[in-house]
Amino acid sequence: MLTRYIIYGFSGLIIEIFWTGLGSLFSGNLSLTGHTYIWMFFIYGFAVFLEPIHDKIRNNNIFLRGIVWTVLIYTIEFFSGMLLDYLIGICPWDYTKSTKYTLYGYIRLDYFPAWFLAGIFFERFHDFLDSKIAHIE
Repeated sequence: MLTRYIIYGFSGLIIEIFWTGLGSLFSGNLSLTGHTYIWMFFIYGFAVFLEPIHDKIRNNNIFLRGIVWTVLIYTIEFFSGMLLDYLIGICPWDYTKSTKYTLYGYIRLDYFPAWFLAGIFFERFHDFLDSKIAHIE
């Protein structure tokens, strides 16, 4: 389980750097500057605890599964942002200045499609870990 936690943690960091790098491109920054926060490693690592949920919902249609993942990701993002805000006095990804579609700055409602797709990608990644490197616990 620890190995998978680490794999999910680093994979999340890499994806986030690419995501923010693409965002900088759309803002006109051709350097494709991407960034993340070390805190995110620990948050992304918790994806290991979503594996049993995937096993339970895998036979449902993709739309329902995507909704489930989006709600779970929003919930994790909201509560981890709130916890960090409480513990260190700031939520590193404070969205209040970047969009009006935010809930207390912790989640962006306009990221719904991105989180939907991220959840479906997570399923594929989980299956990859199970089938190709099943010995990783």
